[in-house]
Amino acid sequence: MNWRLNICMISFIFLFIFSLFNLILGIYFCLMDINLFIEWEVISLNSISVVMTLLLDWMSLIFMGFVLFISSMVIFYSHNYMEGDPYISRFILLVLMFVLSMMLLIISPNMISILLGWDGLGLISYLLVIYYQNFKSYGAGMLTVLSNRLGDIAFLLSIAWMLNYGSWNYIFYLSYMCSDFEGIMISFLMVFAAMTKSAQIPFSSWLPAAMAAPTPVSSLVHSSTLVTAGVYLMIRFNVLIMDTGFGKYLLMIGGMTMFMSGLGANYEFDLKKIIALSTLSQLGLMMSILSMGYAKLAFFHLLTHALFKALLFMCAGVIIHNVGDCQDIRFMGGLVNFFPLTSACFMISNLALCGFPFLAGFYSKDLILEMCLLSNLNVISFIFYFFSTGLTACYTFRLIYYVMSGPFNYNTSSGISDEGWYMLKGMLSMLFMVVIGGSTLSWVLFQSPSMVCLPYLFKLLALIVSLLGGLFGYQISISHYSSPLLSMTAIFSSFFLGSMWFMPYISTRGVYIYPMYSGYQFLKGFDQGWCEYFGAQGMYSVFKGATMITQFYQNNFFKTYLMLFFVWVIFLLFLF
Repeated sequence: MNWRLNICMISFIFLFIFSLFNLILGIYFCLMDINLFIEWEVISLNSISVVMTLLLDWMSLIFMGFVLFISSMVIFYSHNYMEGDPYISRFILLVLMFVLSMMLLIISPNMISILLGWDGLGLISYLLVIYYQNFKSYGAGMLTVLSNRLGDIAFLLSIAWMLNYGSWNYIFYLSYMCSDFEGIMISFLMVFAAMTKSAQIPFSSWLPAAMAAPTPVSSLVHSSTLVTAGVYLMIRFNVLIMDTGFGKYLLMIGGMTMFMSGLGANYEFDLKKIIALSTLSQLGLMMSILSMGYAKLAFFHLLTHALFKALLFMCAGVIIHNVGDCQDIRFMGGLVNFFPLTSACFMISNLALCGFPFLAGFYSKDLILEMCLLSNLNVISFIFYFFSTGLTACYTFRLIYYVMSGPFNYNTSSGISDEGWYMLKGMLSMLFMVVIGGSTLSWVLFQSPSMVCLPYLFKLLALIVSLLGGLFGYQISISHYSSPLLSMTAIFSSFFLGSMWFMPYISTRGVYIYPMYSGYQFLKGFDQGWCEYFGAQGMYSVFKGATMITQFYQNNFFKTYLMLFFVWVIFLLFLF
């Protein structure tokens, strides 16, 4: 117990102090407009110089501060959540290695050092997803690591293409790259890598599958680290993406991802998967606004989303932890009576997700939607943005209805209480940031206030869409024993929309079923068929028959022996 307390407390204190230092430094760098390059010469041999470069600007420092703050709260929270685990030190070390990989990715302007953090995220996320060792976790871990491996291939190819520039410090070449073929290729490869890491269509299926990891890991990985790595990379390469014309494709993909995950969350009953699909929807929102050229706005939403999504996962972890590890929201209900503090945090984080005024999500989400109204958008993109916003409110109110209100549907209520002071303290600290984080960040990032002037209806459109979505989500959740199940009357469309447009089946069964069937046919036709007939088994049959005939003639039959001897003698006489 002492060792458990020590490793959790030491990690928490170190990360928390380091996060405060980075946040203060990042705000100072932002206000003073300071960029700092730190170069460390690793080795110098004749004319070869290997230099490690670190980029410290307001963006990297503030992002590092947020990642470290969330990871410190997650480790503090894990002290209670993982208390039954005898190997908690291994878990904490994996989380710390994960945070270190993310730090390396954030502060590197060099493609090679980014690759170290990029691959570190992929590998350690695999180890964390398979932490609970069962077949479901193994399958989810393989899907996660192989989907990310596609992005790693694109990253390696882009490193090879950057050899044409003589250096891997991409930050010096962004404006120059736009004019040649190498820049277009690097831009395409970077977009592809970011799509796999941030789970955009058609690589979306690994994100809900990765919910097999422990909930503290989900709180860290799916709010501010692994899934946002692709968005952060796109923010850094934004100049190149916009100038090479890949922005319009990214807008379409981000909008489709946002729409698809919002629809899927309304059909899902697994608590963690609903929150994972919500993350996917917000990632689509970040990618699409980024593709329109608003990189700073995408970064703002990335930070605010990290706060309320980490808190939402923490609340989900407390609920799952205390209702016997059940994740089906149909077995919950009336939990506000058992977990008052957790329910308050859960409600506030959900309202922040919907863009409730003056919470963290409102400042970024409302600004994004207003900038979309000001931009030269087509009708499809407009529908993607506003309909997906309505879907966000819809599945949020559906989740609140199932989990918080109504009668308690679990088989027993004994032993359920708002326990775990370590978990509650971590959640309340996050709650403080969810309430004040959005306004503070908006004051820091957008120092000169600008008026977004829109017609009255357009100004209220985001609020109207959210209210209508919430009302619709509440209405579809109210069901009685005598109510007809609408999803059963249109089973194919329900299955199609609820399974992320069949993407998990395409990514798993669709990938391996035909190669496995072909392998089975080759095994039967060649290895166990013609190859056996003409190979080992055929030779065995021939030699066996010849041996039996020879053995028959060697069974000491005197007549046969004399006849063969006579034939042999005549043969010799004719031969010579």
